[in-house]
Amino acid sequence: MKILLLSTSERTGGAAIATNRLMHALNKSGQEAKMLVRDKQTDDPQVAPINTDRRKKKINFIRFAYERWVIFLNSRFGRKNLFAVSIANTGTDISKHPLVKEADIIHLHWINQGFLSLTDIRKLIESGKPVVWTMHDMWVFTGICHHAWGCEAFTKACGNCSFLASKKKNDLSARVLKGKRFLAQSNIRLVAVSSWLKNLAEKSVTTGKLNISVIPNVIDTSVFSPSDKQAMRNKYSFPPEKKIIIMGAAKINDTIKGFDILRQALPLIEDKENLLLLLFGEIKKNGSFLSDMPVEYVYMGLLSDTSVIAELYAAADVTVVPSHYETFGQTLIESMACGCPVVSFNNSGQADIVNHQTNGYLAEYKNVEDLAAGITWVLENTEKLRLSDACVKKAKENYSETVVAGKYIALYTDLLTGNGSL
Repeated sequence: MKILLLSTSERTGGAAIATNRLMHALNKSGQEAKMLVRDKQTDDPQVAPINTDRRKKKINFIRFAYERWVIFLNSRFGRKNLFAVSIANTGTDISKHPLVKEADIIHLHWINQGFLSLTDIRKLIESGKPVVWTMHDMWVFTGICHHAWGCEAFTKACGNCSFLASKKKNDLSARVLKGKRFLAQSNIRLVAVSSWLKNLAEKSVTTGKLNISVIPNVIDTSVFSPSDKQAMRNKYSFPPEKKIIIMGAAKINDTIKGFDILRQALPLIEDKENLLLLLFGEIKKNGSFLSDMPVEYVYMGLLSDTSVIAELYAAADVTVVPSHYETFGQTLIESMACGCPVVSFNNSGQADIVNHQTNGYLAEYKNVEDLAAGITWVLENTEKLRLSDACVKKAKENYSETVVAGKYIALYTDLLTGNGSL
């Protein structure tokens, strides 16, 4: 079957990477999958951009800028949450695009920042083709926010939005949520990347009555796989005697990633003088972010080479993901596939991945002492081989290309045959 995956970007951002990996997994499974994107970063022939010339690229930039401008105005010229929300008020009508016309399945992923508007999405749904939408964050079922930070206004009507510093009942968030109401009457099929995300979507006034499946993101277990720990430490000149803790994110100093909690936990770990903290990811506009670290650390910068990331996981003793929430937890799976146990909180998508004290440790949310206890539990574990094997087993059995592609193929087939019961 022919499957068209829609994403704002080909490779920029976790959702784009997940979409790209799914496309390749589907093709390896014998399907004909392609991506249609606004921003293309490689020469992959299976990925088609809508920015095919300078004029279109300029127009799409104007769309992006216009959306941000409307948000800026409605937040009373506040910049703090300018990219924490999206409104999909503008985009490109792709309903007549050749790839859309020839596709058997239209599969939406992260389509914000001027790629598709709500009107564009509605046209795709009304085309008569089966439409699947994988939710990589909460935006599909909230008013405007990608992550609601505990707010559940989307279960009723939104309004008085804290992201806009608004005290108005019918503010931009309320109006956009009303604009999404067409989803409730549609036959669109939603997919959540975790049970936690599904449970939230089922509370929304826009998606609560829709059929929602849970299918995780895919990883390439041929890249993310165990390697000899000492060989990897020698390769990167890491001290062989150190206990290595690793944390990585696209942007380490993003508040959501919870680095401040890890910083507080590190001094509570016994024998902290023998710890080495490995960090990778971008640090934006904060040159002093890594000052006054309580343990020795090595900052690897922003990494895009997945083979290097896999080798760093293999070199480490434990991966810590202290995020305030993860809709899925890609770094957790990648680490586990390399045989490196993980420590995270028990509050969101991580709970699908980590089996407490079997392949890692789930600490009580925002409990610094429990996070430190979890790290210590992994570092001092006397059955390290059993723990590592459990990690690899969980990753291969649940997140490999064959497994995840198979779940999507079953869903697509179900929709095309008119069953829709999965």
